[in-house]
Amino acid sequence: MYANLEAEIVRKRIKRGTIAEAIGKTYNTLNLKISGKYPFTYDEALKIHEQFFSEYDFKQLFKKEEIQKVS
Repeated sequence: MYANLEAEIVRKRIKRGTIAEAIGKTYNTLNLKISGKYPFTYDEALKIHEQFFSEYDFKQLFKKEEIQKVS
């Protein structure tokens, strides 16, 4: 899960559809990528960073955190 990316999307009030369109993916595909089910390509991550979050550190923004499963 990309918690930092998700938090910044909410903070900046950017619509996920806008980001999805910018990287040429569907809304659902973007959600799967943010949740960590599918990886971002380097080009997708770079485009998101440059177009929407250039003021943030790239590595920190795309730091992936493992989802803890509840037993």
